[in-house]
Amino acid sequence: MWSLGVTAIMVAVEFFEVGLTTLSKAAMRKGMSNIVFIVYSNALAILFLLSSSLIFYRKRTCPRLTFSIFCRMFLLGVLSCCVQSFMYFGIGYSSPTLASAMTDLTPAFTFILAILSRMEKLDFRLRSSLAKSIGTMVSIAGALMVTLYKGPPITFAASPHNLHHELHASVQSNWLIGGLLLVAACFCLALLLIVQTWIMKDYPAVLMQTLICCIIVTIQITTVSLVVEKDPNAWRLRPDIELIAIGYSALFGIAIRSVVHTWACNKKGPVYVSLFKPLGIVIALVMGAAFLGDTLYLGSVVGAAVIATGFYSVIWGKAQEEKRVEDTGISDLGSFASKVPLLQNKSMRI
Repeated sequence: MWSLGVTAIMVAVEFFEVGLTTLSKAAMRKGMSNIVFIVYSNALAILFLLSSSLIFYRKRTCPRLTFSIFCRMFLLGVLSCCVQSFMYFGIGYSSPTLASAMTDLTPAFTFILAILSRMEKLDFRLRSSLAKSIGTMVSIAGALMVTLYKGPPITFAASPHNLHHELHASVQSNWLIGGLLLVAACFCLALLLIVQTWIMKDYPAVLMQTLICCIIVTIQITTVSLVVEKDPNAWRLRPDIELIAIGYSALFGIAIRSVVHTWACNKKGPVYVSLFKPLGIVIALVMGAAFLGDTLYLGSVVGAAVIATGFYSVIWGKAQEEKRVEDTGISDLGSFASKVPLLQNKSMRI
C-alpha cells in the first residue's frame, strides 16, 4: 500500500513537470529571458522551502551539517543549476514535446551511473539484468532518433499555408542544439539523483537538503546571469504568463518536485525515481498540441515509441529483480523460522 502511494505521488509530479515545460515555453515565446526565469524561480522557491522548514523543524531536531555533507550539497547545487539551465535553454531551442521525449534518457543514464556507483548490481546470467541492459541501449537509440531525425510534420487539419510555414520553421530551427542541450540536462539529472541518494544516507533531512541546495543554485545562477544577461529590461516582470510561469516553477517545479524526488530516492533508490520520466512524453504531446499548437513530427513519434519500448524493458527487468529479492527473503525467513523451535527445544533439554 505504501509503495502504491509513492507511485501515485511520482506520477502526479510528472504531470506538474510537463505543465512546467509547457508554461515556460509559452513565457519564452512572450520574450522572457531563460536565465532570468531560472533566477526568479529559485529565489521564490527559497521562500516556500524556508517557511516549510521552519514549520517542520519547529519541534524537531535538525541533523548536524558537517563540512563533508555541505561539499556534497554544493555539488548537488551545481548539478541542479546545470539541469535547469540546459533544460530551459533546450526547450527554448526546441519544444516541450522534445524535452519530454529526451527525459526518457534519464532512466538509462541513471541505471548506468547506479551500476558504476554500485547502487545497482548487474548479472548477465539473469533475464532481469539482460532486460535492463537491452532496454537502456534501446532508450539511447530512441533518443538519438528524436534528436537527429525530425521528419515531416504530422498535422490533423493543417492548411497548405500553415504546412509550408511549419516546414520553413523546421529548417530554420535549432532542433539539434536543443536536443543536445536536453541530453546534457538528462545526464546531469541522472547524476543528481545518484548524489541525492548518496547524501540521504548520511543526512536524512529532506527539507533542509532541498533548501540548502536551492540557496546554492540561486547564488550560482544569479552570478552567471549578471554576466550573461546584459539587458536590464529583462528583469522586469509583467503580470501575465511570465509571472504565472515563475510562480508555478517555484512551487511545483523546484520546491515540491525536489522534495518528492529526494524523499523517493531515499525510499526506493535513484533508478526507481528516474523510471517515471518516460510518462512525460504522453502528457507533453497532449498539452503541447492543446495549449501551444505544437506540431507532431514523425521523428518524435517514432523515437518516442522506441524509447517507450526500452523503458518498459527496464521496468520489467526491475520488477523481476525486486520479485526475486522478495521471494528469496521470504524463503530465507521461512527456513530460519523452521529452525528456531528445534534450537529452542535443544536448549531446553540441556
